[in-house]
Amino acid sequence: MLKRIPVQSLTLGMYLHEFCGSWMEHPFWRAQFLLKDPKDLERIRETSIHEVWIDTDKGVDVPAGTPTTTREQADAQIDTDFGQLDELPVFTVSTAPLAPARTLAPTSMDAELQAAASICQASKQAMVDMFREARMGKAADAATARAIVEQISDSMTRNPSALISLARLKTADDYTYMHSVAVSGLMVALARQIGLDAEQTQIAGMAGLLHDMGKAFIPLAILNKPGKLSDEEFALMRKHPARGWALLRRNADMHEAVLDAVLHHHEKIDGSGYPDKLAGAQISLIAKMAAICDVYDAITSNRPYKNGWDPSESLRRMAEWTRDHFDAKLFQAFVKSIGIYPVGSLVRLASGRIGVVTQQSGKSLLMPCVKVFFSTKSDLRIPPEVIDLSAPGCSEKIVAREDPAQWNFPDLNELWSGQSGQPW
Repeated sequence: MLKRIPVQSLTLGMYLHEFCGSWMEHPFWRAQFLLKDPKDLERIRETSIHEVWIDTDKGVDVPAGTPTTTREQADAQIDTDFGQLDELPVFTVSTAPLAPARTLAPTSMDAELQAAASICQASKQAMVDMFREARMGKAADAATARAIVEQISDSMTRNPSALISLARLKTADDYTYMHSVAVSGLMVALARQIGLDAEQTQIAGMAGLLHDMGKAFIPLAILNKPGKLSDEEFALMRKHPARGWALLRRNADMHEAVLDAVLHHHEKIDGSGYPDKLAGAQISLIAKMAAICDVYDAITSNRPYKNGWDPSESLRRMAEWTRDHFDAKLFQAFVKSIGIYPVGSLVRLASGRIGVVTQQSGKSLLMPCVKVFFSTKSDLRIPPEVIDLSAPGCSEKIVAREDPAQWNFPDLNELWSGQSGQPW
């Protein structure tokens, strides 16, 4: 039987079925497990979670007389006839706070960057735990993954650019975990761009989040190798899609489209990909989307063996690979979803000033908002100024991409994100 109890009544031996609150409020990526570690009990009591659901059929029950709520009682409360509210007696309201409501109202880039940093931090820890559990042979919990995707999706509803831009600022050590978060965000953005409905968008986000779970079985020495992989190492690396698929398919709640994308996100349109050498229409829509989002985040991120490319330069190079690698129409939609000059791109304006793209204008892919901070005419830094290239009467325009490696501005990321160092 399921019972809702106060956290204070939680004891070792109980089977935790669900936390009463957002997954971001607790330190566990799984919501269902047998509580047998005293440290886990202490960690739960240190959170802001006030109540939990336990399953008495799988673990210890509460002592007789302990205040509880059964699932049937909870459902009955939901089914109350609101037309009879005036006739109810006065009663004492629980002081336990409700789970926070989802916030979807549009926000500024600066405001959402702060929220996105918190989501990235929580998501990264969830992925660390998920990969650790995978190494022990435990499949990812679909409900937890859906909760992560929901938070990512909500952030992108409030501001489409903040989270996917911030997730790019991962270190080489964080790459495997934050790459999953970033690809999930990119998948959500692309799904919305091509008009997928809410359920399909959730599936796309899930595919992005879980696409690399098979890397949990690849030795860290290979994942983090600074040089070129040997033929034997590369052959082992190519097994990660099948290993991830084999792990996740054991979860009955995992959608078939997610499993397909996990297995086939390295297939190419010309049939030269792996593991099954699928070509063209043989590759599913979600897998085609995952191929694009996976590659984009990979080449724009710092890796153990190379620094990431500038976002706009990355799109230029990917456009060159489209005939053999990507679905052309999907790639065009991907560019529209993040912009020809994505946030973080270094550009030169007609005036000779150099700046970094801070957000898309929503009016034209060629006219984002740019924070200028350097003059090529004087060869000096200038006071930062944000210019909306789409604003009426604006005479400025982008005339060239710039290579950050040639300029080596030490605060480039801070200029557009407001974050000094790693935000999580």
